[in-house]
Amino acid sequence: MVAVTKGQPESQEKAIYATHCSHCGGTCLFKVYVKDGVITRLETDDGEEPQYRACARGRASRQRVYAPDRILYPLKRTGARGEGKFERISWDEALDTVAREIKRVKETYGPASIIFKRSGGDLGRLQTGHTHLRLLRMAGGCSEVWGIHSFEGAVFAQIGTFGTVDTTSTRDDLLNSKLIILWGWNPTDTVLFTNTSWYLSQAKERGAKFVSIDPRYTSTASLCDSRWLSIRPGTDTAMAIAMAYVMLKENLYDRKFIDTYTIGFDRFKDYVMGKEDGVPKTPQWAEVITGVPAAAIEGLAREYATIKPAALISGIGPGRTARGEQFHRATAVLAAMTGNIGRPGGDAGVSAFTGASGAYPYMKLGAGMPMPPNPVEAAAPPRKNAFPSWGGYTLGRIGHIHQTKVADAILKGKAGGYPADYKMLYVVNNNFPNQYFDINKHVSALKSKNLEFIVVCEQFMTPAARFADIVLPTTTSLERDDICIGPTVGFYGFMAKTIEPVGESRSHLEICVALAEKLGVPNFSEKTGDEWLKQVAAGSPDIPDYEAFKKAGGVKPRVPEPYVAFRKQIEDPQNNPFPTPSGKIEIYCQRIADMNDPLIPPIPKYIESWEGPNDPLARKYPLQLLTTHIWRRAHTQYDNIPWLRELEPQTVHINSSDAKARGIKNGDMVRVFNDRGVTIIPAKVSDRIMPGVADVPQGAWYAPDKDGVDRAGSCNVLTRDEPSPGGSYTTNTSLVQVEKA
Repeated sequence: MVAVTKGQPESQEKAIYATHCSHCGGTCLFKVYVKDGVITRLETDDGEEPQYRACARGRASRQRVYAPDRILYPLKRTGARGEGKFERISWDEALDTVAREIKRVKETYGPASIIFKRSGGDLGRLQTGHTHLRLLRMAGGCSEVWGIHSFEGAVFAQIGTFGTVDTTSTRDDLLNSKLIILWGWNPTDTVLFTNTSWYLSQAKERGAKFVSIDPRYTSTASLCDSRWLSIRPGTDTAMAIAMAYVMLKENLYDRKFIDTYTIGFDRFKDYVMGKEDGVPKTPQWAEVITGVPAAAIEGLAREYATIKPAALISGIGPGRTARGEQFHRATAVLAAMTGNIGRPGGDAGVSAFTGASGAYPYMKLGAGMPMPPNPVEAAAPPRKNAFPSWGGYTLGRIGHIHQTKVADAILKGKAGGYPADYKMLYVVNNNFPNQYFDINKHVSALKSKNLEFIVVCEQFMTPAARFADIVLPTTTSLERDDICIGPTVGFYGFMAKTIEPVGESRSHLEICVALAEKLGVPNFSEKTGDEWLKQVAAGSPDIPDYEAFKKAGGVKPRVPEPYVAFRKQIEDPQNNPFPTPSGKIEIYCQRIADMNDPLIPPIPKYIESWEGPNDPLARKYPLQLLTTHIWRRAHTQYDNIPWLRELEPQTVHINSSDAKARGIKNGDMVRVFNDRGVTIIPAKVSDRIMPGVADVPQGAWYAPDKDGVDRAGSCNVLTRDEPSPGGSYTTNTSLVQVEKA
């Protein structure tokens, strides 16, 4: 793993190759320089193409490891929950306390009373929340929650329409595109696969036309010199359906493709043309809803139908709305109508994200620590309105509490219709409640007497850690070994341990092994960490030499040409049906019809959301809230790093006309508020955001003052704790007002 010349003195600086994959949407390769056990500097990939080069977040990783506010020792709460008062304790005391509370709560109330909360964090195969969940399941089970934070609406649409989540081509296939539609997609800031922006810029140089559909003129739109169609949040589905109307009215759609590869198109056509409900979904109809001029909708529909090949890339943001799954299903139908699915330079249109684990189907890894069944969830009846799994992969699919309803479940329990009364919260890689709707309601739940114990595994005193009874300090990705996948064109990364853990921090595996012993759970881990990772690597034909893989920090598999999703299904449909019950692209989905929910129709439809422009609440709160991702944070990670804070302050972005009407100037401190909460932050006045929209980027660490008013710009003091009918997060469906503070 370490390239050291024989006889090299220990004090000499040495270079270690390591992959970084910190829930940032990318996977980059580092050259980490270490001297006397301390990281001195970082460089990024300078090897063979394609280079997996780090963004600003990755380059700030050394500051993250050595941040002065890093939690170095186990902590026990001494003040009130949320007050942030703790004292240092030993690991023995911390683990004894956690084990004792797990046993007590389980024996007193049953294992269902323990809620397990996890998210991504560092996206490896071993040092994750998966390891803690294995332990809790082996110890008798727990209550899990369902719903993928990032893209549940897209997952619902992918499974319903295509029968799989493997719907995206490799990014190098964009070089074959003549038209690229960036629909709510801003990878220059979000990354969403390392090198995505590089491929987009190359496509631009090759002459591809770009169109951006977004409430903001984004960094990616600027990079690609995109035509900008500004659209009201939550109305994207209406525009997509109006584009379908134009293609139908002018006979521009690919009838042969529809007849050959899809099922249920006639029902969708009846809805679009108004035969079903008497309302033709014309561009004029959509203009009133979306704010996009009818002529612009017509023009884009004609371009997308006639410029071949074309890639419609639907981002995650439009799906994080009250009817988010409808957006992703509608854009998939557009991709089918234009015949761009399974064709080089095209795209399935359903999601910018690919794969259950961020990989392409040609990328394989072996199994890691096996996951036993959860005794608590196994006996529960199947959920309505949710596809349970795909291909046996169950991330975010098991559980009967939706991610957004945890506070409600804690406060109400069985009396509120939930399966149990919840007494313990076990949190891993999850800044809870910061990333959940209606933070003030979550704070009430965390402070309530209903919750008797909270344990949080953390690196910093985040909003989550402040509410813990016990905090267990965890290592960063540069202090432990792991394996990850990078999905731009395919990359296996080795996340190397470059230094010994700072302070007394421990890896997730080390914590779980020690806790298993305290809980009396036998055979929790029959292998060492390195043995588990060797087993994972052995499942890939691209990693024939595990030790060489570790030393290089990763492997870049070679494929002869860009991978195109569904190419086999299109070129040879008889031998390669789509993995749906019908074997075709299901524009009409019987599985959704069987859910018998009018808010999830079996064909994609525009259904007006709550807290939209027509909601009576808009008279009081006239601005639509947008909660974008900014490039200095990966969700909440890196929010405390000074270097990155200097690059981009947390502000609310509002249009100059909205600012003028409120007497607000650029840099003024303003109140952003609704009935759920208030945050006070500076205003950024700009014409790169459309009128009627206020953008408070997600991820800022909730920091209430003595009156409970957030001073950090945490958008979730403003959001409503309600998922979409198919389970999507609805962070972009809230109304707010902005005024000078």
